[in-house]
Amino acid sequence: MYKIMTAGPTQVKENVRMARSLETTNPDLDLEFYEFYKETCDMMQEMLHSTGTAYILGGEGILGLEAACASLTEPGDRVLVLDNGIFGKGFADFVTMYGGEAVLFTSDYQCPIHTEDLKAFLEKDSDFKYATVVHCDTPSGVLNDISKICPLLAEYGILSVVDSVAGMFGEYVNVDESKIDILCGGSQKALSAPAGLTMLWVSNKALEAMENRKTPIEAFYANILNFRTYYEDKWFPYTMPVSDINGLRVALDNVRADTGILERHARIAEATRRAVQKAGLKLYLREGYSNTVTVIAVPEGVTDEQILSTMRDRYHVMISGCFDVLAGKVIRIGHMGENANVDDVALTLEAMDKTFADLGVQLLCSMKEAFLELM
Repeated sequence: MYKIMTAGPTQVKENVRMARSLETTNPDLDLEFYEFYKETCDMMQEMLHSTGTAYILGGEGILGLEAACASLTEPGDRVLVLDNGIFGKGFADFVTMYGGEAVLFTSDYQCPIHTEDLKAFLEKDSDFKYATVVHCDTPSGVLNDISKICPLLAEYGILSVVDSVAGMFGEYVNVDESKIDILCGGSQKALSAPAGLTMLWVSNKALEAMENRKTPIEAFYANILNFRTYYEDKWFPYTMPVSDINGLRVALDNVRADTGILERHARIAEATRRAVQKAGLKLYLREGYSNTVTVIAVPEGVTDEQILSTMRDRYHVMISGCFDVLAGKVIRIGHMGENANVDDVALTLEAMDKTFADLGVQLLCSMKEAFLELM
């Protein structure tokens, strides 16, 4: 067995696993399940401060990103894609897939989006139906300030679609204060449930935009409106994954009971970054660090695969590499959700210390010891 310290999926608590093993019902016919589903969605609204509507969709978090774009985009719509990371740029594929015109606002991948630059751009061109932004772009670990970006978009009458799959529950999110129109989350990151579910928070303005379309939504599974009257009609558009939702509910309970969760993420992330730098390694980012993932540049003389395979096969700790423009350039530690604890991060850094020693990379100090001193 490996210690899973990847940038998602994360470790899963025993009570979540047990909840997923409970006897299941027929969710299409059992009226009590409709109550359970709605109660869970209402809990999601409360936890992230939303007066809109929340939904749980049966599909990994990427489903939420596609569903947002599928449900809002009509042929010819101009959509602003805020691109300062691999996932940020990736939204353009969903926009064009459904007939929209993706206009990229591209900025430095090693920094967060600067709102003053975005404002200058919008003063020249703000004719967009909606904009997409990634809260924490997991490949680089960059954290974009959605509390400033989304209200700025709202000033120009632009709806916002936010991917916070790797942000929420490890970083503060307030849907209403930030004027977010569609917030997308996934079960397998800081919430620490298994992969397989999308969570959506949808504003009334976004629902109105979907309902007032001139053309039908060109999707079924990714059509948010298909959930609009599930409770009144006692009808889901497809059979809901009961076991997954049972686990999600307990994971939400765990987070709600963990009153110091955000502070713990911040302390552990800061100590991890400082320990890495004290040892002489370089962080990929220059600024804008997320508290859910630390991204480290691969040092000269070794490859990412040498690091990852040594940690996995010799020390039984699994961390993440990367892909796309960062393939082979970085390694990533996920300290989010159930991974965000001192013992497991210390174990991970100890495995990295030993791995670099095995590979002939001389560190300036032990990352594990530096981390524990900082904690």
